[in-house]
Amino acid sequence: MAHFGLTASPAAAPPAGRPAPPAAPDGFGTQTPGALHPAGGPARAGSEPFRPAHVTGAEEELRPPSTAGGGGGVGAMRVWALPLLLGALRLDGAPARNVLLLLADDGGFESGAYNNSAIRTPNLDALARRGLLFQNAFTSVSSCSPSRASVLTGLPQHQNGMYGLHQGVHHFNSFDAVRSLPGLLRQANIRTGIIGKKHVGPEAVYPFDFAYTEENSSVLQVGRNITRIKVLVRRFLQSQDVRPFFLYVAFHDPHRCGHSQPQYGAFCEKFGNGESGMGWIPDWKPQLYRPEDVQVPHFVPDTPAARADLAAQYTTIGRMDQGIGLVLEELRRAGVLNSTLVIYTSDNGIPFPSGRTNLYWSGTAEPLLLSSPEHPGRWGQVSSAFASLLDLTPTILDWFSIPYPSYSIFGTKRVQLTGKSLLPALQSEQPWATAFSSQSHHEATMYYPMRAIQHRQFRLIHNLNYKMPFPIDQDFYVSPTFQDLLNRTRAGQPTHWNKTLHQYYYRDRWELFDCSQDPTESHNLASDPRYAAIFQMLRAQLLKWQWDTGDPWVCAPDAVLEEKLSPQCQPLHNEL
Repeated sequence: MAHFGLTASPAAAPPAGRPAPPAAPDGFGTQTPGALHPAGGPARAGSEPFRPAHVTGAEEELRPPSTAGGGGGVGAMRVWALPLLLGALRLDGAPARNVLLLLADDGGFESGAYNNSAIRTPNLDALARRGLLFQNAFTSVSSCSPSRASVLTGLPQHQNGMYGLHQGVHHFNSFDAVRSLPGLLRQANIRTGIIGKKHVGPEAVYPFDFAYTEENSSVLQVGRNITRIKVLVRRFLQSQDVRPFFLYVAFHDPHRCGHSQPQYGAFCEKFGNGESGMGWIPDWKPQLYRPEDVQVPHFVPDTPAARADLAAQYTTIGRMDQGIGLVLEELRRAGVLNSTLVIYTSDNGIPFPSGRTNLYWSGTAEPLLLSSPEHPGRWGQVSSAFASLLDLTPTILDWFSIPYPSYSIFGTKRVQLTGKSLLPALQSEQPWATAFSSQSHHEATMYYPMRAIQHRQFRLIHNLNYKMPFPIDQDFYVSPTFQDLLNRTRAGQPTHWNKTLHQYYYRDRWELFDCSQDPTESHNLASDPRYAAIFQMLRAQLLKWQWDTGDPWVCAPDAVLEEKLSPQCQPLHNEL
């Protein structure tokens, strides 16, 4: 059978929610205001310099937060001497390279760039026209803090120690010896800044020179108030520190607002907490959508409740998109846009059934845009090469020409990045076709370790705790979509979903899907003898990756890891 050869299947119309490759770009000749073109370069007929669709002349002054959050004041810059001034130029006299990382919170493929025609995202669409769009990008873990820690270390959650959420009672942290991207950049004399949702720790592992996060501010103000984000970006860029920079803007949108009763819509427009002064945002022009107009992803029940939920989600995505436009405009005004690699992605799947906390395609597939001023040859193009969010640390280190250090977290085993630099893809199409994922927790009570590999069209998932029901996180549980799904199930009504709740809760130990033939991942092929060779090959590759990354769960659930002398799995004979 031809598809056993792991070759790409003929193109077919993707199901709703799975992005098709965008149509061939029309360059910049027909772009609308808000599109990008290289500063100093010729603007084609009908094009304009980058402008977000809603830039206002208002200048909002911000006072520093009451708690010092990572330095970054203008007064502190007087200590920098001549070597730092020289850092503003590369050896060839060109402007120093910079990086801007834009991260969505629970974002998906709801953008025009990924062919969702129901939503208006002019700034993301413009960024795609000025960059390379990946259609096979995956997070290594479908949970907020673990994903952010993996992005900032290049190490999967089981290797860096961020097994679950960082905040509150969950209290997961990365191991003290982990060498993170901001720490490595600081040592290489790169100025670092973070604005928005940090959600990782400890501070010593993730230090930033300039920091406005939930640790010293309201996450609603620094993660959703796009006017405040704009002014903070301006403050960062107007500093007298002339070193190359890495700026990480971590939006709190489009995550549902609040945690006791998280919702979208009007609740989210006012941030949902009733605090004075937290309502309207000067630069935000809310866009409202009708439930009947949204595109329902194939993994979400097509019900009135889910459609209303998605329509409200679109509004928060619109706020983030407008914020992205404001941030990019600040870079343009500061004269650094054409020396800055801009990366846009999200941390995990959307908070809907089969999305966030799952290692299915719907929980791990992510948008990924790379806009490099040095690689205009791939602007507006689409890459089918596989990319992982584990690749972002190697990519950014490569951009700055910084080698990864030789060190150990525990014992003498040296840490090695299993990700790759994505910069070669900015020059030509690459043959990359594999991505790995690893999840252990989300909330502290949600112990459901999973490991997964996707190689071309095949996805293999190992559910280690498969005899227990799949856990549901709190803010997903109270969402209108899930409550409607529960009510319909209890009442025996049609759910308009591609599976039952019982199937969702109780899963096989091994799940194998041919996504080219079964894009909804509804037919488990793990026990199908016709796919035995594929199963064994993927299982071996997954196991090797677990050993290479020091996965403590490598022997689970039917053996114990013994690693004092020669690491090996000791059988438990527990009949699993």
